[in-house]
Amino acid sequence: MAVGRIGKPHGVRGWVTVVPTTDQPEERFAEGITVFIDDRPRTVVESRIGSRLMVLFDGCRDRDDAEALRGRWVEVVLGDELPDDPDEFYDHQLEGLQVRVVGQTRGTVTEVLHLPGHDVLAVATDHGQVLIPFVVDVVPVVDLESGFIEVVEMEGLFDAD
Repeated sequence: MAVGRIGKPHGVRGWVTVVPTTDQPEERFAEGITVFIDDRPRTVVESRIGSRLMVLFDGCRDRDDAEALRGRWVEVVLGDELPDDPDEFYDHQLEGLQVRVVGQTRGTVTEVLHLPGHDVLAVATDHGQVLIPFVVDVVPVVDLESGFIEVVEMEGLFDAD
C-alpha cells in the first residue's frame, strides 16, 4: 500500500520531502519503520512532521541520493491490519471491488485517487474510466466481504454505458 510520494530533496544531507497518502504519517514514517521504495526495503532513520513531512531514509547520504528518489512511491506491506474507524478503508481494500448501481454491475475500482477535496475512485468500465467521488452521499455502501460498492444512480455518471 502506498503511504506517500517522495518530493524534492531538503538540504544537502539526504533528507527528502514526502507527500503523505496516509492519515497516519506519524506511524508510517516513524523512526525504525521499514518501508519499500521500488520494492527495495528502506528504513526510516528520522522523520519530521511540520508544515511538510521530511524523511531521512537509510542509504540516502546526500542531495544526489535524495534527488534520485524524487517522484518514487513509498509503500508498506499490510497484513491483516484494519483502520480503527469502520468507515475508513485502505486503498488495497477498495481496489478490485465491483461497482454496482441499483444492483447492476457497472465496473471495477482500479485506483483510489487522493485529491485535496476528497478521495475519488477510478472505475474501469467497458467504455473507459469513470471517476466517482468517494463520499457517503455518492457511495453509501461498501461491502468488503461481498466484494462490491453501491453507487447512487446519478444522471450522466455512466452515460457511455
